[in-house]
Amino acid sequence: MKSYICDVCGYVYDPAVGDEDNGVAPGTSFEAIPEDWVCPLCGVGKDQFSPVE
Repeated sequence: MKSYICDVCGYVYDPAVGDEDNGVAPGTSFEAIPEDWVCPLCGVGKDQFSPVE
């Protein structure tokens, strides 16, 4: 699974870690995160994230 980086603040979503503080379990792919999820650091939506190459 690919990691994704926030284009605004640089937060990296790592699917192996998830975002448990915001209800996303480890092992959850970025595509499977609910559409209303936002960056835990700056609050922008999923549309402001890019795949990490």
